[in-house]
Formats: sequence, C-alpha cells, structure tokens
Amino acid sequence: MDNKLHYVAVTGIIVKDGKYLITKRSDKEKVFPGFWTVPGGRLEREDYINNPKDTGDAWYNILEKVLEREIKEETGINIKNSYYLLSLAFVRPDNIPVTVNSFFCEYDSGNIKLSDELVDYKWVSVEELDKYSLISGIREEIEMVDKQIKKGRRSSWFGKYNQKGEQSMVEGA
Repeated sequence: MDNKLHYVAVTGIIVKDGKYLITKRSDKEKVFPGFWTVPGGRLEREDYINNPKDTGDAWYNILEKVLEREIKEETGINIKNSYYLLSLAFVRPDNIPVTVNSFFCEYDSGNIKLSDELVDYKWVSVEELDKYSLISGIREEIEMVDKQIKKGRRSSWFGKYNQKGEQSMVEGA
C-alpha cells in the first residue's frame, strides 16, 4: 500500500436536550462490528470535486460538509453548528490507515432513520455511557464535549495522558 494514502473520516458528537446520540454498528461492519459509537464516515472525492471551488484553488469546509452528509445518510437527521474537537489515527484490520476528525454539533431537525450500517441508537447522558460497549475513546470524547458545554468554553485534547502519565485535557477559551 502507498504510505501516502489514508482514509479521511469524520465523526460527530450530536447534542440534543443535554443528551448525546450514540449508534450501534452492525455486526457485518469490517471495523468495530457491534460496538457503539457516534455517527460519521469517510471523505469521498465526490464530496468536493464536482462542486465549484471557494477560491481559485480550493474548497473550504469540506469536512463539515462530509459530516452533514454522513450524519444525514446514517441517521436521517440534520445537524448545525459543528465545531472541531480533535483528530486521531488508527490502522484498520485490512491494514488501511485512517485519520478521523472528530466534531461536536447540535441536532437541528429530522427523525432517526438508521442506515443498514447501524442497528440501534440511543440518546444518552454521560452517566449512561457505561451501559454500552463503546469504541475506545468515544466515552472520553463525549465527556470532553459535556465539560465544554457545562463550562461554556471549548477545549482541545492532546491525548488521554500527558508525558508524566497524568490524565491530560488542555482547556482554552
């Protein structure tokens, strides 16, 4: 495989009335089958190539547009006010490297209608997350968003643990 090629993916932590949308992946999925997560998906060339450029050379806010498309495709709902949270990388079981850009956003409209990639959904509080087999890191991401909302400010996560081995969350205004 070409070392320059990665899948680029986005995920969205959706907030509605103080609760967060989690979805359960089908057992047929290649990556994290049967686990609970937040909706999202991959960037596709068609997400921008057939659209007019925002400048002479580039398309802007592509990841946010992909997030809106993927959430609509997977759950049937619309979102608004998406904000970057963090990024991560992993290698799939088929050896394809993936970079994931995680966002948090607000529910806007629509009723849940799951795609065939998903088999269940729940709107949950942070306290309810322990009841679900979540993909590693999802709980921490939802907790970060919950803290940001309660404090009325945004933060960045530079890893679960800092260099000293202590739990780390760097907050910003």
